[in-house]
Amino acid sequence: MTEPLFTIPLWADLLGVGLGGVQGAMFASGFQGQRRLDWLGVAIIGIMIGMGGGLIRDILLGQTPATLQSNWYLLTATGAALLGMLLAGLFHRLNTVIVVLDAVVIGMFGAFGTSKAIAFGIPPVPAVFIGVCAAVGGGVLRDMLMGLPTSIMHVGSLYAVAAGAGCAFIAVANALAMPITLAAVIGIVVTAVIRVLAVSFDVSLPEQRRLYRRKVAAETGAIAIVKPGIDI
Repeated sequence: MTEPLFTIPLWADLLGVGLGGVQGAMFASGFQGQRRLDWLGVAIIGIMIGMGGGLIRDILLGQTPATLQSNWYLLTATGAALLGMLLAGLFHRLNTVIVVLDAVVIGMFGAFGTSKAIAFGIPPVPAVFIGVCAAVGGGVLRDMLMGLPTSIMHVGSLYAVAAGAGCAFIAVANALAMPITLAAVIGIVVTAVIRVLAVSFDVSLPEQRRLYRRKVAAETGAIAIVKPGIDI
């Protein structure tokens, strides 16, 4: 694969890792009962959120993960996770802070993933796919580690949809000759705004309803339906 025309600045990548680490640790710190975690467990969740998106992005691009080519990624994720543990005890409205941070983090990882894919010459549709995978990847790893239902697989507040909208904007804007850096910044804002509004107004995609075999059979005439009280 040829050298990219655009590279993500180290400070920007570390900012995403740091915010992800803080958000992940704050999320994990709020659990009680059987899922309560010790300091190491909370730190691991924070590190996974902070580094997971970048790892998935680079693996899909066939690149050596950037997070493994510098000491700063792991140090930043670890420090951010410890900070997140401290902040969790200071905020009374923890859920609001977590939602806002989560929106920004998925926006950043989605934008970085899509931008890097485009820079490597990946076509727009696969580039958006890579961006969405990077955006939601950390959350999927978090849910797996904590034994939680995978958030993007269940009725929720436009988690992956928000990331997809921001990533799609970047791909379209770049195709229309907008500078990739500006497109990435706007893409982050688009993702974050959609995610926060979706949570605030409880907006989600329609739920997949169960199909009852007897109802389907009755409608298609495949079997006879025996009604109570009627002799046949």
